[in-house]
Amino acid sequence: MLVKILGAAAGGGLPQWNCGCRNCSDARKGLIPAMTQSSIAVSCDGEEWVLLNASPDLRDQFRASGLHPAGTRGSPVAAVVLTNGDVDHIAGLLSLRENSPFRIHATPATLAILNQPVFRVLNAGLVRQTPIRPGEAFEPLPDLTVTAFAVPGKVALFLEEDEVQTDLVGEQTVGLRLEAGGRVVFYIPGCARVTPELHDMLAEADLLLFDGTVWSDDEMAKTGTGSKTGARMGHIAMSGAGGSMAMLADVPVGRRVFIHVNNTNPVLQPASPERAALKAAGWQLAHDGMEVVL
Repeated sequence: MLVKILGAAAGGGLPQWNCGCRNCSDARKGLIPAMTQSSIAVSCDGEEWVLLNASPDLRDQFRASGLHPAGTRGSPVAAVVLTNGDVDHIAGLLSLRENSPFRIHATPATLAILNQPVFRVLNAGLVRQTPIRPGEAFEPLPDLTVTAFAVPGKVALFLEEDEVQTDLVGEQTVGLRLEAGGRVVFYIPGCARVTPELHDMLAEADLLLFDGTVWSDDEMAKTGTGSKTGARMGHIAMSGAGGSMAMLADVPVGRRVFIHVNNTNPVLQPASPERAALKAAGWQLAHDGMEVVL
C-alpha cells in the first residue's frame, strides 16, 4: 500500500482565511508549513487511487501530489470513500465534475446528503454511488479491502438542530480499515471518544491515522478563536486523562500519526512543549505531501 497525505489540516486549513491566530499568522509568514484540508490517497500499484474524503482543496492537492491524467483526458482516481458528510470532506467532489468516471462509497446517511441539487453536476452515468455499511468489507480498488466501522461523532454542522448529540454511534461518522498485502491501515479523521471496541480493534494497525483536531478540549477559548469545545465539535482532544494519547497509549500500533489538525492546535509549533509531548508519546504529526509505504 502507498498512502499519500494530500491534506493534513482540519476544516479551514492552515492558515484559515479569516483567522489571525499565532499558527495562521506564522503559516502566512512561512515560519511553519501551511496545510490544506484533510484528505488522503491510497494505491496498491501507484496508478489507480482511492481518495479517503474529498477536500475542498483537492485541485491543488492533485497538482502537488502528482495525481495527474496519463493522457489528454482521464483521472487516476477510481473511487472516493467518505467518512462523514462534513463540508471539508465532501466539497471536493464538486471539483471532480468534468466527466471522468469514479465511484463514491459512503454510508446511506452520507449519500443522502449528496442528493442536494448542487451535486447533480456529477454525471450520474459516470459517477456511481455505492452504499457501505459498517462491518461489511468492499474493494474500491483491486487487492485493497476496506471496511467501515462506526465511531462516536455527530451529524455534519449544516444538519445540526437545537439539540446535538456529539458522540452518536451510527452511520453519520465512520472510520476506515484498509488492508492490502497483509498490512493494515486505520483512517479515523473524526472521533469523539475512544470506546473499548475501538481500542481493541486498533491493535492490529501497521499505520494509524487518527483525529488530531485539538490538543485540549478548551483550545478554541484559550486561543480566542471561538467558544466551542473539541467535544462539542465531535472531536476528542489529544491530551488529558481522557484524551487520545492516554486512551491509546497501550495499544501496540506500528506507527501512529495525528491527522485533521485544527489551525489552533499548539502542536503545529515545532518547538512547543505540546509537540515534544506528542513525540514522547510515540506519535507523529501528519503534513501535506507525507507518504507512507507499507
